[in-house]
Amino acid sequence: MVISAIGGTGGIGKTWLALTWAHRNLHHFPDGQLAVDLRGFSPGEPRHPADVLADLLAALGVDRDHQPADPDARGALYRTHTTGKRMLILLDNAATSDQVVPLLPGGSTCTVLITSRDRLHSLIARRSACPVHIGVLTDMEARSLLRAALGDTHDSSDAERAITELIGLCGGFPLALGLIAARVRARPDLLDDLVAELRDLGLDALDSDDPTASLPTVLSWSLRHLTEEQRTLFGLLGIAPGPDTTLPAVASLTAQPPARARKSLLALEDASLLERRPRNRYAMHDLVRDYAATTAHHLPDDVRESALIRVIDFHLHTAHTADRLLEPHRDLLDPGPAAPGVHPYRPHDAGSAMAWLQDEHATLLATQRAAISLGRHRVVWHLARATDTFHRRRGHRHDALAVWQAALDAATHLPNPATRSRAHRLLATACSRLELHDEATEHLERALALAVRHQDSTEQALTHQAIAVALGLRGGDRQGLSHAQCALDLYRALADPRKEAEALNAVGWFAARLGEFDTARDHCRTALTLHQHHQEPDGEADTLDSLGFIAHRTGDHHQAIDHYHQALALYRALSHAYQVADTLDRMGYPYTALGQHEQARAVWREALQLYREQRRDTDAERVEQQLQPRPDG
Repeated sequence: MVISAIGGTGGIGKTWLALTWAHRNLHHFPDGQLAVDLRGFSPGEPRHPADVLADLLAALGVDRDHQPADPDARGALYRTHTTGKRMLILLDNAATSDQVVPLLPGGSTCTVLITSRDRLHSLIARRSACPVHIGVLTDMEARSLLRAALGDTHDSSDAERAITELIGLCGGFPLALGLIAARVRARPDLLDDLVAELRDLGLDALDSDDPTASLPTVLSWSLRHLTEEQRTLFGLLGIAPGPDTTLPAVASLTAQPPARARKSLLALEDASLLERRPRNRYAMHDLVRDYAATTAHHLPDDVRESALIRVIDFHLHTAHTADRLLEPHRDLLDPGPAAPGVHPYRPHDAGSAMAWLQDEHATLLATQRAAISLGRHRVVWHLARATDTFHRRRGHRHDALAVWQAALDAATHLPNPATRSRAHRLLATACSRLELHDEATEHLERALALAVRHQDSTEQALTHQAIAVALGLRGGDRQGLSHAQCALDLYRALADPRKEAEALNAVGWFAARLGEFDTARDHCRTALTLHQHHQEPDGEADTLDSLGFIAHRTGDHHQAIDHYHQALALYRALSHAYQVADTLDRMGYPYTALGQHEQARAVWREALQLYREQRRDTDAERVEQQLQPRPDG
């Protein structure tokens, strides 16, 4: 017997697939087909197997008056009548494996197709059923569906743009696309209105008085077999920040032990409301998530808000721990205690910290937005701080700008003036990296003024250092040198050797840019010694990069390449993709000076790829020019 269990969420097209396959394969089943709707996920109660057996036996020619009343005897008679026959049995919309097992035919010659929103694990394990999971339509499939609905009435670039937006809004969900296609087919002249309606109303635009043509109603039937606890989790997942989640986050969201939270997640997965993805992540289709959010509105206000606060604190405190692993010597700014019931994940080293931040990047951005909506200003600020190193190393310039703008807005509600000064300074750095130089200058002036007013020498030094960098990006090397020297003097007065090393390197860099190579070399060598002594690989890499630049500009190209290679090794170990790109870019010049053009092209190609990934268009265009063939070969 061949048993196929077709699974997927409500409205994904399981029944359509089963019926289509059945019609196309009629010739394989000379003894006929039997089909029944088990109503596992429909209005009313699921059908009892004994009642279904009565219908199946009647279809096989057994008069109802001659059928046994005992369910087991009725099942045995059904198996007798199907043994040795080549039939297709379609059991549509099953609720559970227990509902299906009594309906399996006898012998081994029949084929059984089962559709269900439940994963039917027991049937797969005990009866060797073949699971067939149905996903969303591809963009090409969705486009074909909508184009067929439009016919030749709309054949223009505007229509293509509308179709593209509809596909994005529906996310390939077959029922949603089918409903839209039906409306387009009925009124092709309202295409733009349908797009606007779906864009503005979301899930409500896919509602209908006909329950089978209403996506919210179809999805609601998936909740009927869930416990109250599982329904609560479903609703909370609809409002939790981020596109997906993990077990540790869910444990904090629900304030439950991980083992208990995992059981609820598995129940939602078995009901095809949640999909487990690689790296132990759980995600919903956007339309299912929208429906989940509507169910969350039925939860008490305090339940929703407490859950949001817990999951926000989970991400904040985990991000804070991860940032400390990336920058262990950075000033420790305590985000405060986490809410009761929160158990942050604790990465064990810098590598796992970077991996967690990468996996949770979109969720962390969404978490800050959720904190803004709840008026949790301190959390908003600390999330910007906790993601700053990650954004800087990975080259997420636009995200850095967004989180620090939000942090600056939040800082106006916080009592510590240092938070405002830091927010201005770090927002200015984000602006500088995006070539928003006027905005950067304005924020740096405010940051310095606040630091001076409150006699905060550390913040003054950090701001002078940031001003130097900003000026360097604009070509103001002489002024940049002056501010770097101010930072150096302040750090020495503060007796902070780690920061002194950073400032020494900055002075050396600007001196080299101005052609003062002896001064540059002395400062950078001193900086390198301090960085190595205090085990600061980030600063050590920066200084080696500076020494590579100095060596190249003074004609020692072999030494330059050696310094650059050492810097690259450190940057790569730190996953500092932003600086890897810059160092690769600079390394191409000494290679070229030595006539090693293939090596130069190799490092420039890698730099170009990183610049494109980081959306650094100006740098990418410049490197593309460097890669163009020269007339002299």
